[in-house]
Amino acid sequence: MPKAIFVDTSRCTACRGCQAGCKEWKDFPGVPTKQQGTHQNPPDLNPYNVKLVRFSEHLIDGKVAWYFFPDQCRHCLEAPCMMTASNPEAIVRDEATGAVIFTDKTRDEDAEAIRQACPYNIPRKDEKTGLLVKCDMCIDRVQAGKLPMCVQSCAMGAMHFGERAEILSQAKSRLDAVKKEFPKAQLLDADSVSVIYLVLNDPALYHEFAVAQGPSPMNRADFLAGLTKPFRNILG
Repeated sequence: MPKAIFVDTSRCTACRGCQAGCKEWKDFPGVPTKQQGTHQNPPDLNPYNVKLVRFSEHLIDGKVAWYFFPDQCRHCLEAPCMMTASNPEAIVRDEATGAVIFTDKTRDEDAEAIRQACPYNIPRKDEKTGLLVKCDMCIDRVQAGKLPMCVQSCAMGAMHFGERAEILSQAKSRLDAVKKEFPKAQLLDADSVSVIYLVLNDPALYHEFAVAQGPSPMNRADFLAGLTKPFRNILG
């Protein structure tokens, strides 16, 4: 059965435990950053931060509102990155979990084309190795019967992992409860991804790419029809 992660942003306090846990488990090096006028650090995803808690601040009805969004690869059920890769071995799906995995063969891919194909603006290129990098759902931990490190590290109970059908049911039940106080609450792209977010307000208040931008992950026919260069290379 495919797996999924449920991220309940209503319970996220931006402690960044998930971000730090991910970075530590992957043994990623530190990344020099500069103060950007926000608590968010680093400013964006990069090859050594594949999980990033995004901060956004808004003045709503005369009150300051903070929104936190633990951003990562969504592991789309129909992944545009997989469709874009010229080599089918460059980006693969783990059949046991549904996780979308970048292999070392991404080194020979058009990194910018793959990044632009992603409706969530996730993939990043490691300039040192030439590889494309993103979250792999901690496939090594999951195969060993453990939770993804971000889920394991979440002290607030904002992240949950399990069988996709069960996680989706849990997310819908939580949404029903939250909507009593926050009527604008919603689940983001729940039918097309394996990392399902619950937000309390307009997704754009959280992050520009909180919901799919550009090609829908599920609209394979339209995506293939609209994509040019990468698929002309594949189809001759």
